[in-house]
Amino acid sequence: MSALATALDLAVRAVPVLPLRAGKLPFGNCTRCADNACGGRPTMKSAGTCTCPNVCHGWAAATTDTATLTSALWAGYWRQAQAVAYHPGGAGLTVVDLDDADAVVWARQTLAATRIVPTTRGEHWIYLGAMRSANAVRPGVDIKSTMQYARWLGPGAGIMSRLPDAVRALVEREETTPVREEVVSSVSGRTEWDRSVATGCRHTERYVRTGLERGLALVRARTESGAGSQAFGVAQFLAKQHTTCPGPCGLNLLGQQVIATAVSVGVPESYASRAVANGLAGAA
Repeated sequence: MSALATALDLAVRAVPVLPLRAGKLPFGNCTRCADNACGGRPTMKSAGTCTCPNVCHGWAAATTDTATLTSALWAGYWRQAQAVAYHPGGAGLTVVDLDDADAVVWARQTLAATRIVPTTRGEHWIYLGAMRSANAVRPGVDIKSTMQYARWLGPGAGIMSRLPDAVRALVEREETTPVREEVVSSVSGRTEWDRSVATGCRHTERYVRTGLERGLALVRARTESGAGSQAFGVAQFLAKQHTTCPGPCGLNLLGQQVIATAVSVGVPESYASRAVANGLAGAA
């Protein structure tokens, strides 16, 4: 089966795909998107407004749109493609990439059984549920889910299990981004943002509340998977709104509301707290 045929078969199964060039790497950006001059796609960590129809931005170009996959613009890439990649997080999946025999032994002793795909040097263990990606969470182990691609090596064997807490914990230990000072709450007992804690904010209360409610709605919509990553994006967006304010703006309370909403749709509180803290800090 050709690379394009494989990609189309995956796309109709709601798995976002893209071609890979030699070296198992995505194709480079077009001139307009080179060096991220376009600002990036909305799904990227630093969300932009790029709508480029080309195979730009690596994993963020992965799509299930068959019209895009079969377009004249993508045709040349498929002719050069050495492999097909997919975006696990976009399909609501997480791949535990075990890169050597020792890592495979560890997984068999530690993780819940799930679908397994053999690789050149080890195995891909595929779970239902998306999470943050991270490399080298332990020797020979990478986590590929949101904001990452994985090479398609076949359907594998076994029944996919729900993403276990043991896998999430591997990434939580890696989240060491320091939280900027403003995120630390100095107002005890509060859980809701109001104007009294935002005496240095240049925005109207309606503006702040509208942005918050839209963000919380996005998190609530992620009832199956991805709520933690969405909480990160919402926190980052909210923080960016206030980068030019003299402060204080009450970002800690906005963050608490995002955390509470993420927890309400099943995100572990510790994971939600780290995601929001990193999102707020990332806009500094």
